Amino acid sequence: MFLFRRNGARLTVDEARRRTSGDRPDAVLLDVREKPEWTTGHAPGAVHVPLTKLVADATLPAEAEGHPLVVICRSGHRSQQAAKLLAERGAQAVDVEGGMKAWAAAGHPVVDERGNSGQIT
Repeated sequence: MFLFRRNGARLTVDEARRRTSGDRPDAVLLDVREKPEWTTGHAPGAVHVPLTKLVADATLPAEAEGHPLVVICRSGHRSQQAAKLLAERGAQAVDVEGGMKAWAAAGHPVVDERGNSGQIT
């Protein structure tokens, strides 16, 4: 499957968007930033579980359980940690290079908790 890349390769934001949006996405976009970051701005359709909760052994939400995961954070550091942790737990997970900063810079949509135009903080 596309998510298992050798040599630590990561998805670009364009690859991540293609894989996680549209009529038939083949993966779930998992945002691992903290709640205030998520509330201010995230990718539409993303599922939220902060890295701090994953480290504390939190389970994935039903929408993400059993699906390939594309993991994103603000800049890419936390998502690398989360993808590694999730893979160690048996999930198919890969992270997004550059995170939400790169996502927004590429012109991909960002929404706030109410579905309005959001921003990356």
